[in-house]
Amino acid sequence: MIKAIKATFLGLMSLAFVSSAYADITFVSWGGAYTASQQKAYVDTWSKGGGVTVENYNGGLGEIKAQVEAGNVTWDVVDVLPDQAITGCDEGLFAKVDQSSFIDDLVVAPVSDCVVPQIFWAYTAFYDKAAFPGKKPKNMKDFFNVKKFPGKRGIHTWANALIEMALVADGVKASKVYDVMSTPEGIDRAFAKLDTIKDHVVFWSSGSKPLELVSSGEVVMALAYNGRIGAAILSEGKGFEYIWDATVLEQEYLVAIKGGNEAEALEFMAHASSAESNAEQAKYIPYGPMRKSSIGIIKKGEPWFIAEGGNIDIMPHMPTHPKVLKRAIIADPFWWADNGAEVAERFGAWKGN
Repeated sequence: MIKAIKATFLGLMSLAFVSSAYADITFVSWGGAYTASQQKAYVDTWSKGGGVTVENYNGGLGEIKAQVEAGNVTWDVVDVLPDQAITGCDEGLFAKVDQSSFIDDLVVAPVSDCVVPQIFWAYTAFYDKAAFPGKKPKNMKDFFNVKKFPGKRGIHTWANALIEMALVADGVKASKVYDVMSTPEGIDRAFAKLDTIKDHVVFWSSGSKPLELVSSGEVVMALAYNGRIGAAILSEGKGFEYIWDATVLEQEYLVAIKGGNEAEALEFMAHASSAESNAEQAKYIPYGPMRKSSIGIIKKGEPWFIAEGGNIDIMPHMPTHPKVLKRAIIADPFWWADNGAEVAERFGAWKGN
C-alpha cells in the first residue's frame, strides 16, 4: 500500500515537473472562422507543451515592436502576412527558424528565415448562378467585359490583386504579370483596363460585403476572399460559382516573437506547420495548405471538409488545387514592398479618395 502511494506520488510529481518545464504561450491571429480553424487544427491537438491562449489582432507590426522594445513580450506566436514576415525578420523582431523539415515541401519558397508555413488564401471572382441562367462568365476578361455581361462589379478598396487581374483581363499571361508590372507602361496599362469598369463598380472593404452584394443582386459579380465564398457554399448552401481565372494567391505564415517563450513557441510552430496539421485545418475552412504533402493527404482523405450533413469534397474549393494553380498568380510580396506605396497612392486617386 505504501509503495503504491509512493509510486502515485512520484508519478504526480513527475507530471508536475513536466508541465512546469513548458511555459504557456499566447497565439495571436486574425479572428473569425480562420482563427477557429486554427484552434481546432493546431491548438486543440497540441499536447506536448503547456497551455495555449488565443488572441486576435488587426495585423501590422506596431504592437509587436512595442512589446519587444519594452522588454515585455506577451505574444509568443503570431500569424503574419508576407510583408510583416519580411520586415519583422529583418528588424530582429522574430526568431530564426530551422526550415529543413519543410523547405522542399512548399509550393513556394518561404519569404524569410523566420517563418513556418500556414496557408494560401486568395482573391477570387465569383457570381450567383441564378444571375446568369444562360451564358456564364468564365474568366477575368469576362469580369471586365460589361457589354457581354452587364451589371455592377464588387471590388475592394485597395490595389493589391486588382492590378494583376486587370493585366490578365487585358491579355497578359499570369506568369508574366510581374514582368509587365515592373514597367511604368505596365502600370498604366492596368489602370487603363480598370477605367473600363470604373463606372460599374461598387467598392467593399469588409470581407463579408461582397457576398452580401452578390446575394442581394446589387452586383452581378464580385471579387472576394476564397474562404468566404467557400464557407457560403459549403456551410450555407449558397449558389455561388467561382471564376478561378487569375486568382491571386496570398501567403500566410507563423512567427515566434523574440523575447517571449521562444522555445515553446518554436515547438508549437513545428506542430502547427506539420503536413498533418496543415491538412487538418482544411477540414474547417477552404484555404489551401502551403505544403505539397498536405494537399496529398487531403486528396486521399476526401470527402475532407466537415459539414453538418456529412463530409464534403474540399479540393474543388481550394486555391491550391492543381487546376487552379495553372491559371493563378502567386502574389509577389517583394514587388509590393518596393512599389506598393506608389501604386496605392495612384489607386486612391483613381477611385476618388
